[in-house]
Amino acid sequence: MLTLLHIDASARQGGSDTSSYGSHSRRLTARFMSRWRAVRPSDAVIYRDVGQNPPAPVTGRWIHAAFTKPELRERWMVEVLAESDAMIDELIAADLIIAGVPMYNFNVPAPFKAYIDNIVRVGRTFGFDRSRPGEPYWPLLGGHGKRLVLVSSRGDYGYGEGERIGHMNHVEPSIRTAFGYIGITDLESLAVEYDEFADDRLKRSIARAEAEVDALVDRLL
Repeated sequence: MLTLLHIDASARQGGSDTSSYGSHSRRLTARFMSRWRAVRPSDAVIYRDVGQNPPAPVTGRWIHAAFTKPELRERWMVEVLAESDAMIDELIAADLIIAGVPMYNFNVPAPFKAYIDNIVRVGRTFGFDRSRPGEPYWPLLGGHGKRLVLVSSRGDYGYGEGERIGHMNHVEPSIRTAFGYIGITDLESLAVEYDEFADDRLKRSIARAEAEVDALVDRLL
């Protein structure tokens, strides 16, 4: 049995297949999960909606607590880190992470950045030892076969690598960097484009993305 961690980061509620104001990324993650569970209904699923329930951003108190050795933490430090601990525990438990992360102004939505800031944490997802020869940092979640599936959506088009405005896309690169840093390097990604145009190009992009989701589920299964 596998454990899947399903994350949605869109500020929109519902999928674009059920509401004219719905989210394309939610639509794609829901499609992925539905097809997966149809074949493997016994797999455990953890769901976290950071779009509707944003994690608390990192604060000075959070940093103080995180960089205090666990055995020396005061009660308030444990409380400040409780949400971060819960999200990291979910990530550690997961074999496969399915994240719906739309592009907002060329990067990830603020709640998902807060999520990243909470899970990239010294002593829990990466190690640090200033006396260590060579590189003082190392990932703690590598070597466990974890996979990340990223589905996104974009208002414009041409954000793929080498395309007309690919250099303006900081969604996939920032996620790849952050998750790779903690040891999750196996990443698959796909996206809907043309949302702002709302024409046949958007319809074709959605259809193409849905076909890619279906093919990806079949391949991963």
